[in-house]
Amino acid sequence: MPEDDFGRDIGATERMVREWQERATEKAEKFGRMQQEIEQISVTETSRDGAIQVTVNSAGILQNLQLSENASNRPMPKLAAEIMRAVQTAQAKVPELMQQAVAGTVGLEDSAAQHVLGQARKYFPEMPEDEEEPQKPGSGLQELRYGVEDDYEEPQQRSQPSAPPAPPQRPAAPPQQPPSRRRPDDFDDDDFGGGSFLR
Repeated sequence: MPEDDFGRDIGATERMVREWQERATEKAEKFGRMQQEIEQISVTETSRDGAIQVTVNSAGILQNLQLSENASNRPMPKLAAEIMRAVQTAQAKVPELMQQAVAGTVGLEDSAAQHVLGQARKYFPEMPEDEEEPQKPGSGLQELRYGVEDDYEEPQQRSQPSAPPAPPQRPAAPPQQPPSRRRPDDFDDDDFGGGSFLR
């Protein structure tokens, strides 16, 4: 191989290695910026009435919880449920903010970045459904009353319980024959002590 060709091959290889190193360095810097932006993510969520405020970090961990005086008037189970709802709502917003950080640094086309976003969508909860509208006062009693009326029957319409079956009747005893009357000649004096019954 001529010396000039050998020198050109070495020079081309060195340029390729240098370009690869530059791309790797640039990519590492982008990933470093992406990581910093993701670590700085925090989401604050407030309940509808403003009584509850929570803040979670990029890992979804609760960082801050603030309760107003109004929150102390609620039953403890309701308060706990509203806190959990606020935390889940805040956590559900983290993947979207992570996607914005990825798009602004590494780019959404990068396979490693796609893996990071996929894991975030997998482990963070979805947005909770909207709470149902509270029932108007008395609506529960009204529904209960309707239920009672539907099951109610007038006394005369109620089916009477069937009478118990009559006990089996004994077969009638055969009619007894009246005692046969003695004929006059059957009487003897012993029957009346030797005297007449007409006395």
